[in-house]
Amino acid sequence: MEQLQFEIKQVTHHYLDKEILNIPYLAVHQLERIGIVGDNGAGKSTLLKLLAGKISPTTGHVKSFVDALYMDQIDLQVTNAIDYALQGKLNIQMQHEHLSGGEQTRRKLAELLSTYASCYLLDEPTSHLDRDGIQFLIDELTYYYGTLIIVSHDRTLLDAIVDTIWEVRDGAVHVYAGNYSAYKEQKELERQQQQYAHEAYIKEKGRLEAAAAEKMKRAEQMAQAKNLSRNEAKAKPNRMFETKSKASGQKALHRAAKAMEERVQQLQAVEKPDAERAFHFAHKAISELHNKVPILANDFTLMAGEKLLLEGVSFQIRQGQKIAITGANGSGKSTLLKAIAEGAAGIDTSPKVKIGYFKQMSYQFKESQTLLQFMKSQSTYDEGFLRKVLAAMHFTQTDLRKSVCDLSGGEAMRVQLALLFVGDYNVLLLDEPTNFLDITLLEALEQFMLGYRGTVLIVSHDEAFLQQTTTVRYHLAEQKLLLQ
Repeated sequence: MEQLQFEIKQVTHHYLDKEILNIPYLAVHQLERIGIVGDNGAGKSTLLKLLAGKISPTTGHVKSFVDALYMDQIDLQVTNAIDYALQGKLNIQMQHEHLSGGEQTRRKLAELLSTYASCYLLDEPTSHLDRDGIQFLIDELTYYYGTLIIVSHDRTLLDAIVDTIWEVRDGAVHVYAGNYSAYKEQKELERQQQQYAHEAYIKEKGRLEAAAAEKMKRAEQMAQAKNLSRNEAKAKPNRMFETKSKASGQKALHRAAKAMEERVQQLQAVEKPDAERAFHFAHKAISELHNKVPILANDFTLMAGEKLLLEGVSFQIRQGQKIAITGANGSGKSTLLKAIAEGAAGIDTSPKVKIGYFKQMSYQFKESQTLLQFMKSQSTYDEGFLRKVLAAMHFTQTDLRKSVCDLSGGEAMRVQLALLFVGDYNVLLLDEPTNFLDITLLEALEQFMLGYRGTVLIVSHDEAFLQQTTTVRYHLAEQKLLLQ
């Protein structure tokens, strides 16, 4: 067996009065490649920080026997830092200007990968990276000789890189052999086995309860017969033996019924599998569009300050299309969505178009309202429906009482997505909607998009998400918008 790198013993970790993690034992050995998955707030980043020694457990011990480099999640509020470019490899160039989320991520990866370490601990390393950046990271990590532990919701990365999955669920860590696809197959097999076991439990419990009830019924019938035969027994002494025999049979039936009831109590209850409670975003009626081409651009030029992004392009967005817009970081994808949302010169939009616009970097709220109050102020839906939408976005009852200005970046972005589900929009412009979403929510969003009857334009670097949700793809490169 390879050398031990990390060892976790009897560890618990609390935040305020809530237990986040409870791990009796967990070990990492040399050259293991582990992907950590789980719902938002499950404790994935906390677990990685424990391994990195950034935080200490509430109880128990985390032992490290390796020098590890740790990369935390990107802080999107940085405004002045180092810029860099991706040209086959990551090169660092000093410039004092605002960095996009993808540029910040690439900078941190450039710093990390320029120094070899025996172990990398990476928290969401693909956040905001473009397709080339993600592929570069996959290539680098494929040939990396060392221990790798990654928190990620990028299914493409997890399939290509890891050989073990740690699922953080209900404070525990569940270990699965294989990459993400193998993990999903094992989870489905677990769900099926649990469903079969649940059905068998319900069937056996019902059989025993019915048998016990039948024996009790027969015992009652014998008791009634016994009472009737007592008078006859006084008149005819030869009936005394029959009466005693019935009493003995009655007791035997009571004992058998009681034994069956005890067996029911001893049965190990098997609950329905969690998949029975999967999240679904409800579809609602949207304003109809009679124009088959609700958005049209003719000889359109797009600038970002002095930088030319698109020159003289023409395109049509047809009703009901699900369109992916791809391109390298800085190519103009987000700027194009903004231009469409604002109806920039050169873009004609049908008067009946109602645009729902999710902005990648705009997630700060200034309101002092609670989350529930804020949602009610932004929608005409009743409180019950809004609670269901927020629950689907993994907001708890406690979260509903939080002030929106105190929400984390990930929480605020989930609120922005929730607002799309309660608005009367027939065109959705989504700029990196999958960032900060756990895989459960991401897959639920995929299902929502598949059933949505409106028009959707999505900027995303999540290849698996785009393949599931879009049928048309435009690529921005060299000031052109190319239909792929």
